Amino acid sequence: MNSATFSSTFLRTGCLRKDLQDGVNNLKADTRNAGKIVRLLANHPHFGITLMTADRKAGQSIGSVFPHLVSQDLPKMVAIKDADFSDVDAVFCCLPHGTTQEIIKGLPKSLKIVDLSADFRLRDISEYEEWYGQAHSAPELQKEVVYGLTEILREEIKGARVVANPGCYPTSVQLPLVPLIKANLIESKNIIIDSKSGVSGAGRGAKEANLYTEIAEGIYSYGVTRHRHVPEIEQGLSDAANSKVTVSFTPHLMPMSRGMQSTIYVELAAGVNFKDLNQQLKLSYEDEEFVVVLEEGAVPRTHNTRGSNFCFINVFPDRIPGRAIIISVIDNLVKGASGQALQNLNLMMGFPENTGLLYQPLFP
Repeated sequence: MNSATFSSTFLRTGCLRKDLQDGVNNLKADTRNAGKIVRLLANHPHFGITLMTADRKAGQSIGSVFPHLVSQDLPKMVAIKDADFSDVDAVFCCLPHGTTQEIIKGLPKSLKIVDLSADFRLRDISEYEEWYGQAHSAPELQKEVVYGLTEILREEIKGARVVANPGCYPTSVQLPLVPLIKANLIESKNIIIDSKSGVSGAGRGAKEANLYTEIAEGIYSYGVTRHRHVPEIEQGLSDAANSKVTVSFTPHLMPMSRGMQSTIYVELAAGVNFKDLNQQLKLSYEDEEFVVVLEEGAVPRTHNTRGSNFCFINVFPDRIPGRAIIISVIDNLVKGASGQALQNLNLMMGFPENTGLLYQPLFP
């Protein structure tokens, strides 16, 4: 059985040790997503948690940090300095941004690693330093990292040692746009992205801005013009277009616990209509289990992906001639984070990528 690791406000890093009898692979994960990965691994036939590390919570059980996991028989968390990686196969690393580079750089080269932070998502070191306000501490390691947008870069992920798991907003945006840009069906200019996320997207830490009275019964726009997911989105779209793409992106915090919707306004290429976009997306994702293009007229809803690894997409004609509206929804904590991370590690370890991810959406 394989192992996994997590990090969050309470769990700084986590890792799983190899079960020598079963020949299991090990993993590692992060803060906001720690409980989510533990939940997904509970029914995984090949991965199991045998070692978890923590910072302030060292010595405690996972159930004391995440009470909904109290029924799981898991080892107590240990300080990372006391962790023995000699029998570890793979790691989920979900430390806060700016802390992961040093940790991963110091891990054994034999480990397969999926990093859920933003520390390795941007290939351009100077761009990382500009948007995250600090020097990149592992530039040589950055060169071997593969970006983990599973449906787009599957073959590269299979052979990777280190995968940078995409951000939630970039996942919801790139899945619909990359195939359309590659097919030259939309212009790569004048792309407007209006995205909305549940409060869980801001993490589990105690913050005044996330108090009930601050969030309830309202909508809050944040990171206007300078959200850190902008360069990640533009990197992926520029790769698809083979030229520099600049987007207008504004995220909003919604009074719900989880879920994410990106409403995207695009300019059609000459001679193209919105049905061509829908057909291209259906063709691109016809063999994909977790990306579903809905029937014409059906509006994607965040409710319908809750708790699952699915992305639902659809295309609509804009009233403005020559433009279309694309709506994409995911669960920001699953397809937007821990679910995609497990999907990537499955590929890296040679297992079917849907293993442990066949949870159906929760409704209501």
